Amino acid sequence: MFEKFLPDMRVDSVFDIDLEELYAQGYRGIITDLDNTLVGAKAPLATPELIEWFAKVKENGFKLVIVSNNNLNRVSVFAGPLNIEFVHAAKKPSGAAFRRAVGMMGLKPEETIVVGDQLMTDVFGGNRQGLYTVLVLPISVQDEGMGTRINRRLERVVKRRLSKIGLWLEEESKQ
Repeated sequence: MFEKFLPDMRVDSVFDIDLEELYAQGYRGIITDLDNTLVGAKAPLATPELIEWFAKVKENGFKLVIVSNNNLNRVSVFAGPLNIEFVHAAKKPSGAAFRRAVGMMGLKPEETIVVGDQLMTDVFGGNRQGLYTVLVLPISVQDEGMGTRINRRLERVVKRRLSKIGLWLEEESKQ
């Protein structure tokens, strides 16, 4: 049961994802969370380093869609200037937003990666849809809302369970 919360890959940040390797494995699309995955929850715009990463994503042949549980204003202010498609008010881990994003890219689930900072929304939702899941460390935990704080407590319970059955090793990353 807890295996659905287990990401396929764990890295410190999006910058640590080996895009070339994933492309070589047949992945063609990236669905990414916004808050605390790409920027801190209170950062309105992309950093120069992140803009460079988006360019690298495109250069490597990937399509990209942001899928966020946040509202239209928050996501459009971030994604609009970058000309990145998005799904807002996604209600992750519900599968509808993930399926919509896969469809927006014209891909199949087995060609799609999900990148996010939460086990309870990004990883669980992506795994349920048959997507390759990548968990990153949250950028700015102190800026998280109440819902995310509750999810973080649940994550600790899940991590302890996975650790007891030998599936979660802390030394794999700083998580």
